[in-house]
Amino acid sequence: MKSTILGALAALVLTAPAAAAPDFANRQDFDFAERGFLGTRSDPRILAADGRVVWDLAAYDFLKGPAPTSVNPSLWRQSQLLAKHGLFEVAKGVWQVRGFDVSNATFIAGKTGWIVIDPLTSAEVAKAALDLANEKLGARPVVALIYTHSHADHFGGARGMVAQADVEAGKVQVIAPEGFLEHAVSENVIAGAAMQRRATYQFGSYLPRGPMGQVSSGIGPGVSAGTQTLIPPTVSIARTGQTLTVDGVKMEFQLTPGTEAPAEMNLYLPDMRILCLAENANPSMHNVLTPRGALVRDAKEWASYLGEAGRLYGDRSDVLFTSHGWPRFGRAEIADYIDKHRDAYKYLHDQSVRLMNEGLLPNEIANRIKLPEALDREWYNRGYYGTMSFNSRAVYQRYMGWYDANPVHLAPLEPADEARRYVEIMGGAAKVQAAAQAAFDAGDERWAGELLNRLVTADAGNTQARELLARAYERQAAGVESAIWRNMYLSGAQELRGGVRTAPAQSASLDFVRNTPTPMLLDLMAVRVDPEKAKDGDVSVDLNFPDRKERFRVRIRRAVLTYEADPPAGKVDAVLTMPRAQFLAGALAGADLSGATTSGDRTALGRLLSWLTPPKPGFPIVTR
Repeated sequence: MKSTILGALAALVLTAPAAAAPDFANRQDFDFAERGFLGTRSDPRILAADGRVVWDLAAYDFLKGPAPTSVNPSLWRQSQLLAKHGLFEVAKGVWQVRGFDVSNATFIAGKTGWIVIDPLTSAEVAKAALDLANEKLGARPVVALIYTHSHADHFGGARGMVAQADVEAGKVQVIAPEGFLEHAVSENVIAGAAMQRRATYQFGSYLPRGPMGQVSSGIGPGVSAGTQTLIPPTVSIARTGQTLTVDGVKMEFQLTPGTEAPAEMNLYLPDMRILCLAENANPSMHNVLTPRGALVRDAKEWASYLGEAGRLYGDRSDVLFTSHGWPRFGRAEIADYIDKHRDAYKYLHDQSVRLMNEGLLPNEIANRIKLPEALDREWYNRGYYGTMSFNSRAVYQRYMGWYDANPVHLAPLEPADEARRYVEIMGGAAKVQAAAQAAFDAGDERWAGELLNRLVTADAGNTQARELLARAYERQAAGVESAIWRNMYLSGAQELRGGVRTAPAQSASLDFVRNTPTPMLLDLMAVRVDPEKAKDGDVSVDLNFPDRKERFRVRIRRAVLTYEADPPAGKVDAVLTMPRAQFLAGALAGADLSGATTSGDRTALGRLLSWLTPPKPGFPIVTR
């Protein structure tokens, strides 16, 4: 087994651009990650109210040993660092709880209470983090939450730390960058089902934690499975240089929109000489396009804002912390880190565009591009989360879209049809299987995977091809440095052997629904219209939500759902008056709407809703 995996590693080295050899003797990251440790929870399990385990600190204890042959040694090292959990003193008056989630929670001691930066993904782990801080440092109320950006792992635990009533009473400030609420609720609305399904691959949701399964997510151990919440901001940061004094702590903000998130900001604590770079800087190269799916990010702007942060705060900072990973200490170290991290994104952008303008296609660029050694040898620029290969294709997509200008790709065949034709012209399934086996035996898993993927796509019932493709994915997983590439390879192998797993059960977030604008929710209904059901239909309904002082006219005609706010008087099939939450429960979750006040055709809304199809988050990915 060991020789087989080492052979796979050698093959990967031969088929990928050469990389700088990592310096395993450099233990600086371990010093930084362990510095200031004050203790952790006595009970490793964090439970939901119904008894479910939403996080288990002991799940990553296997990482305490040496790297096995089933995991890239560099990724093993990164995962060991990310698995360190507990409360850590970052500097006088500032602490972090790390290892309780994919992200960190940062606690700043104000005059009267805690200022918390990024309250994790779910309420249960957020409460556990707060309990640990209070246990080790003395109980304090939370007087402010700061959301650095609009991704759920940085605000979803809000209600585990503060109560809505205290926010409304002015006892707690909630501070976020301009545009936060819109982006926080919008990113997963329209394409939410597809993103959720793909996220199970990216984060290895169904993989066992262990040397043969998920070892980390590359920027944190994993994502907690508790209740995601959202408390809307009460203070918006609208410009770079804006300052606030929060519970006696002075803060200066740098707005960084369109970088790692559409709404994001860094912050600086001038009296403490401490800089927070949110998720704009990480212990790994990040994703310019996340594999779970999202809008492509701008690598050029990302680099630009990192450069601005260095100019504004680099020579004034003695400590740097971020939303993932561990802090960095010392002005020279911080300046060097910011410069080289910025240069990695700038090089990615510039060289991807240069090769694009020389006529290279996305896959050609991905197979050629690599960081210069001076950048690549830094652990934080390596591809544990995002990779140069994947990101270069994202840069191409941002500028050029998916089309590569070759007319053959204007009207491509569907994958199953194309696969069947290729298998036939190559002499049939037996010959393709034999060629794939020969490639696998020679350690060429990439080519074996290409051949086997066509076999499985042409005939999902070909169990021999499925098993060999699963083994090819496992070999590639053993060699890759990226945690999420490993998760995706292993999740593919899992599906090939055991079929499609349904999405992990999560508590529905009423906060997300409550804070999603009605037009956005109507857009979600629009992308669920089934044209076969609605093709001959024509129905119009006015929706009146007195609790929101909103009125919308919704119509499905020609299999298209359109709407307008505050419609003029006009003939409609029905007018329904009800609380918005009641309508959403019926339209999106199938709840009873019989209690609504209705004038006109009482069957109109039922017909409209019957033309909508539910999302299918359990669709196959590698066994289509």
